[in-house]
Amino acid sequence: MSRITWGHDALRLTFAAPPDGPVSLARAETPHAAVASAEPVGVVQVQTAGSGHKPAGARLGMTTLGEELRHVAHEASTEDGWHRLAVDLAAPGIAVRLLLESPDGVPAFRSSVRVTAAGDGPVVLRAVSSWAAPLGVADDGAGWWLHTADSDWIAESRWRRRAFRPELFPEMAAHLMGLRPRGEVRLVSPSTWSSGRHVPVAAAEGPDACWLWQVEHNGAWRIEVGEEFDDFSVALGGPNDLDHSWMVALAPGESFESVPVGVALGRDLDGAASAATRYRRAARHPHPDNAARAIVFNDYMNTLNGDPTTQKLLPLIDAAAATGAEIFCIDAGWYDETGHWWDSVGEWLPSRTRFPGGLGEVVDHIRARGMTPGLWLEPEVVGVRSPMADLLPDGAFMMRGGQRLVEDNRFHLDLRHPAAREHLDSVVDRLVDEFGVGYFKFDYNTTPAAGTDHDSPSVGHGLLEHNRAHLAWLEGLFERHPGLVIENCGSGGMRADFAMLQRLQLQSTSDQQDPLLYPPIAASAPLQMLPEQAASWAYPQAEMTDEEAAFCLVTGLAGRFYLSGFLNRMSEDRLALVREAVAVAKDLRAGSPVPRWPLGLPGWTDDVLVLGLDGGDDMVLAVWQRGDGGDVALPLPELTGREIAVETVFPARLDEWPARWDADAGELHLATPAGPAARLIR
Repeated sequence: MSRITWGHDALRLTFAAPPDGPVSLARAETPHAAVASAEPVGVVQVQTAGSGHKPAGARLGMTTLGEELRHVAHEASTEDGWHRLAVDLAAPGIAVRLLLESPDGVPAFRSSVRVTAAGDGPVVLRAVSSWAAPLGVADDGAGWWLHTADSDWIAESRWRRRAFRPELFPEMAAHLMGLRPRGEVRLVSPSTWSSGRHVPVAAAEGPDACWLWQVEHNGAWRIEVGEEFDDFSVALGGPNDLDHSWMVALAPGESFESVPVGVALGRDLDGAASAATRYRRAARHPHPDNAARAIVFNDYMNTLNGDPTTQKLLPLIDAAAATGAEIFCIDAGWYDETGHWWDSVGEWLPSRTRFPGGLGEVVDHIRARGMTPGLWLEPEVVGVRSPMADLLPDGAFMMRGGQRLVEDNRFHLDLRHPAAREHLDSVVDRLVDEFGVGYFKFDYNTTPAAGTDHDSPSVGHGLLEHNRAHLAWLEGLFERHPGLVIENCGSGGMRADFAMLQRLQLQSTSDQQDPLLYPPIAASAPLQMLPEQAASWAYPQAEMTDEEAAFCLVTGLAGRFYLSGFLNRMSEDRLALVREAVAVAKDLRAGSPVPRWPLGLPGWTDDVLVLGLDGGDDMVLAVWQRGDGGDVALPLPELTGREIAVETVFPARLDEWPARWDADAGELHLATPAGPAARLIR
């Protein structure tokens, strides 16, 4: 049997490439983990109108063409610190190229697939996987767990762990039938809130290895784990016919590119998360803010709540500058004349009634206080009452059956259309040129369901092409304004995928207004995104106790510090606490830690939540206590037998939590008070 071996010192993949079977992953190894499988799961799965599943079913990872594709050639190369492997495959009527890319020294890779119609007639695609492989599960699934996260508005990233056996896959003696089991666990995102139902990240963890996957797409996707004869498998992809009404017909010679996906391998979940974090850093688009990580104050959450005026903003700007903030973002409402702006947005002209002296007066005040001015914008929608609804042609909007799609009294722009892109370019360029805006919070509060059938072979393909046009539009903004900083917000954290985060600088993790409910969102965010991109609101208030205010501030310090609150109403003591948090955030931003969870991934109702940010020489722990308090034991097994130093990073002005290190057990014990209370501990 032929073998293909590819990789580098941190990752080695071996594929079986028999002449009479599909190319399949046979072994994957890193310095800390290794998995192997003889299960012949085709590394590429393709479903067409003329070739479906084998056996019949609904799995992305079980297609007839997936078994029929055969190895033709392969080529490995290295460029700019990235290792690449191109594998050419063929089956009757199609040619396929699998492209793998891995940053040097990182046990993770990106996978994408190109399918070309290679026969005399058209090929009607209904599904294309971006990666499919066996997991290397031994002992019939014993000791293996699937980690997934459900998500919702203000309840994002709720992780849960489920056992392969018996919870997800029952014993059913499928071998007696002589057919592969059809069962699968699938995560499906139906539209453009790519993390609105499920986080586009999942992991399978066994006794000695953990796979972690992410779909890198700002639209519809599917993650599937299925059962095989003697193993389990994964299949990852973008839109498909069954879930998303997607299909596209390729004429002879035409090609289709799948959405990219990322795959990481570690010894355990923390190890896989570390690998994914390093991969994300290597794959991010270059930008000055990647290193600068400026401190943002935003006037919205639990503060002005979309009702800004000159009178309200000027003292808030002064207070934010005094704490050390570096960006001041005016959130929703700056364009509103009536107080009912939801269905009239789209023109994005400053309000005259809210700013009698003009928006420029406020923006100039921000700049005079040494901060970069920012504005909230929801670029992809036009309200039904907006003047732009009449000025733009029908083709500039998502459509079904010849009519514009309406969702909550808004039209959704179709960025395939040049008029839609030109409109948004003119808006952003005008705000940058006229007001010197250096920061935008791009929000996204409505979606176009399955997509558009206007000028498209299917509604799902219309949406996919719009998604790709959207990414190209963002890249064009940075070509014209390379220093512009853009926050990705989708009704909080409902569009938090790596396609967006590869290009944008920070991510709103939630719209959650209750500080007691925010910690599980903030603590789990680094499994989905880079810690330095995870912007969780820190909104202390004057009426809070010191411990309550510190609780809010630790939530912000767990990622990209993102400040709000009525700072102008605070006492000097409270402002000193905020200034201390800002100073700590500036100190921490120099590092590039990887996340870990000493108590496991946080549960939504857990009393104690812990996020570790491991910088190698030291580790910073964000610890929240929401219950009655008491001794908390944090397992740090890699430090067993060593002496360590423990210090409180924040808040220094409040009581320290007594700490005791048990070197023999490798446990750090913290004596915590009754909550709400939180500390940042190094």
